[in-house]
Order: sequence, then structure tokens, then C-alpha cells
Amino acid sequence: MKEQLQELREKALADLAQRVQQNELIDWKVQYLGKKGELTSIMRGMGQVSAEERPIIGQLVNEVREALEQAYEEKETEFRRAALEQKLQSETIDVTLPGRTFPAGVIHPLTRVIQEIENIFIGLGFEVAEGPEVETDYYNFEALNLPKNHPARDMQDTFYLTEEILMRTHTSPVQVRTLEAKKGTVPVRIICPGRVYRRDDDDATHSHVFTQVEGLVVDRNIRMSDLKGILLTFARQMFGQGQQIRLRPSYFPFTEPSTEVDVSCYACHGDGCRICKHTGWIEILGAGMVHPRVLEMSGYDSEEYTGFAFGMGIERIAMLKYGVDDIRHFYVNDVRFLKQFMNRG
Repeated sequence: MKEQLQELREKALADLAQRVQQNELIDWKVQYLGKKGELTSIMRGMGQVSAEERPIIGQLVNEVREALEQAYEEKETEFRRAALEQKLQSETIDVTLPGRTFPAGVIHPLTRVIQEIENIFIGLGFEVAEGPEVETDYYNFEALNLPKNHPARDMQDTFYLTEEILMRTHTSPVQVRTLEAKKGTVPVRIICPGRVYRRDDDDATHSHVFTQVEGLVVDRNIRMSDLKGILLTFARQMFGQGQQIRLRPSYFPFTEPSTEVDVSCYACHGDGCRICKHTGWIEILGAGMVHPRVLEMSGYDSEEYTGFAFGMGIERIAMLKYGVDDIRHFYVNDVRFLKQFMNRG
């Protein structure tokens, strides 16, 4: 048996030297050191060894096993070192090459405009208020002086979930909810940005989902001149200090009197061009003095308090500010379009 063990060691070490791949190394270990390997087969003959020789043979078996295991580990380390060197050679970084640039994201133009509007009005003493997009018929229409079957509802036809639950058509319900929460206290100065829904056709200037910012001020002795002053300040901070505004009579059920507000054309500065249809003015929002009935329904004495409200479409403001000719550009996530706003303040 001594000869068998000596021959096994020499044979195994010679065989190991011929192995050149990792999978061959594993096969070698199974062949010589595995449970059914050659060393195990020799050990099964220990029962035939005399009691005097058994300790000597056992010690020799352990020496052969340790020698083979040590040789296996050295060979495995050699393979790992060679694989690492090969990997380092193949993945060498040329530090002289130009760096790879990763495109940075930018704030979406609509988000940018909303933030700019919020900053302007916060600077004027307003607070930002929010409310649910899924609204009740009462807050969306009735509390704003639009009772059921009122013909003005046709201008704001919307998506109904039930007879009394709908997707809000404007952010005016936030104004009503705020007035109710204030419980008749003043002053109230809020703007209400948010997404709204209407059954409009999708074309270059309309979308069935768009974004609004509405404003509300309620206090004692609020006049139309206060409204004009606030809107003139807004127009000049948004479009430039040289801008002027024009108020034209209009009709909204929740304001009386009501007005459409135009800003002098940013392109021709009032001289007349294709953008303003040669009028020198561009419509930007609707406004007016809060209707006394709206104040009364919200718990305010219309004999003691007055107020004004206004509302604007964010997409329209962004189209005017950035010269965008189609509202749909804001929603399609076209990277070519969004890249144009990377360097805009």
C-alpha cells in the first residue's frame, strides 16, 4: 500500500501540472480527492493492513492528501492570478481619452412656469393652496354660482364619474374650500395651481388635460384697481418690465364684473404682428370681482367683504413665454423639444 500511495502522489502531481483550465482543475480534484476518487479507493484497503503497520499507513495517507490539497490550492491560486491579470489587461482604461458625458435632466417647461408664477405671487403676499382633482358637482359648479342646468356649464363640459362626482374643470373649487376653511376671516390671498380636465378637442391650442393657476383675494375694501395692479405686476415680472395690460369686459358666472386680460405682445411690443394677429395684444387670462353670491355661499358677508379672482392656463403662458406653437409639445416627452430648455432661466 505504501507503493500505491507513493505512485498515486507522483501520478496526481504530474497530472495536475498538465491541467491548463479551471474546469480541468475541478475534474482533477474529483478524480483524486473526491469521495469516489483514487485516494479514497486506496483507503478502503486499510482493513487488510496489519495492526502494526496501520498507524504508519494512516500517517502516509494524510501526508499524501495534504500534499495533493496544497498542490491543488497553489494551482488554483495560479489560475486566479492569471485570470485577474487577463481581466486587467482587457479592461485597461485609457485616461487620455475624453470623458463620457451623461445628459443632465432639466425642469419641464410647464413646471418651470408654475414655479415662476408661484414665486411671483408669494412675493406679493399670496399663499399656495391645493385641492383634489376628483371633485363634487357642488364645489366645481354650484358653489361658484353655476347651479344645475346653467347654460354656462356647457363651456366647461367635463368627465363625470357619477352624477355628482367629476374631474374638476378648473381650480376654483380650491378657492371655495379655502373660504369655507377660513370661516369668514380675512385677509384671504391664495393661488391654486393644478391639473384640470375638460372635453376639449386636442389641437395646437387645446387639450382635454391641462394646468391652471387661479388666484383669490378677499378682504375689506378690495377694488377692481387692486386686481389691475396685481395683474400688471405679474405681467411685468413674467414677460418683462415694459409690458402693459388691457382689461376687456367679459362674462364669468362666479365674478361680477368680469374681464378678459390681455398683455402687450412680447414680439412686436404693441406694433402688431402675426403672433398677436396684428392687434398688439395677446389674451393671457380671465378675471373679475368675486360674485357676491359666491361670497355668501362660502360664509362671507358680501356687504362687508369684497374680493377678486383670476385664472390662467399654464400652457398658454408657457407658449407665449417660450414661443411654442403647439400645446401638444408639452406632453409628448420629445427629448429634442425638452433639450431646448436646458439653458433657459
